[in-house]
Amino acid sequence: MIDLYTSATPNGWKASIALEELGLPYTLHPIKLGLQEQKQPEYLKLNPNGRIPTIVDRDEGDFAVFESGAILIYLAEKTGQLMPKAMRPRSQVIQWLMFQMGGVGPMQGQANVFFRYFPEKIPSVIERYQKETKRLYTVLDTRLKDHEYLVDDFSIADIAHWSWVRLHDWAGVAIDDLPHLRRWLDLMAARPACQRGIEIPEPFVPKEVTEYAKKIITQ
Repeated sequence: MIDLYTSATPNGWKASIALEELGLPYTLHPIKLGLQEQKQPEYLKLNPNGRIPTIVDRDEGDFAVFESGAILIYLAEKTGQLMPKAMRPRSQVIQWLMFQMGGVGPMQGQANVFFRYFPEKIPSVIERYQKETKRLYTVLDTRLKDHEYLVDDFSIADIAHWSWVRLHDWAGVAIDDLPHLRRWLDLMAARPACQRGIEIPEPFVPKEVTEYAKKIITQ
């Protein structure tokens, strides 16, 4: 049994989508970010960084895993699914996962902050992060021109990217000129587990997210 500590964010969706895709039984523990539940001592024992998501594998002696990319790898290796066993395709999946963790996530996250939440609108900063996010999207589009999914079969790399790229409008980044990326977004959105995963622990509510983000930024 897996305990899932999460909130309705792109990083949180990575874990919930993976669990739904894998069909693993899990107990949901919603974390209310606005109430700073992720900073409480009992949660910090599981995730010293005070972020979501976190999982605890009760079948492995209450083993806690934090960082969304690490969670995806752990679940894939635990089940033998969503990541190839052969060295080369496995490496490719991890490469694309790292591309999301080190590129798309941080850059789109900053685009979100300065486009949506930051009290002062700084056009040059907004443009910088939106342009870099679009550049990264273009890399994905090029890859997807000749691949149905990022690494042949559906994998944790697709889960990681879709959780973020599906909110491209929220970051103010248009993808009308990226047909392969749009095709892939639709393909991912049609997966039942993806549909369920983004509703956990509750639907994404832009107003609530905006209010929370502005509060955090101004602290």
